[in-house]
Amino acid sequence: MLRSKFWQALFAIGPIAMLFLGMIAYFIFLFFIFNNMDDFNHSSGNYSASLILGNLSVFLIFIFLAVLISIGSLVFYIVHAANNPNLRENNMLLVWILLFIFANGIGQLIYWIIEIVNKRDKEIISG
Repeated sequence: MLRSKFWQALFAIGPIAMLFLGMIAYFIFLFFIFNNMDDFNHSSGNYSASLILGNLSVFLIFIFLAVLISIGSLVFYIVHAANNPNLRENNMLLVWILLFIFANGIGQLIYWIIEIVNKRDKEIISG
């Protein structure tokens, strides 16, 4: 699983893609709430909570999925860096793990580009 191109790309791009999709969905949600402001102003005050909180369950499921992908990405790339023989000779292993923890999402993407994609191209050229 650590050498699978699919899982490497999913866990590198997944957290950032979920962030952008979440932001787009949030702005769409706000757009629909602000479109319904006329209904709030012209009603007698007896409007249902589903009008305001209509799609909250969708957001909660989306947030739960984003957290799972983010934690999965963190664990996947820490294990990948620990098993990377190129990082064992110097302090880069510690630097990468700290980058994964403190810059979650972007750290995994940078590691994927620098340590996996670029090294894969060099192995193909020399091999």
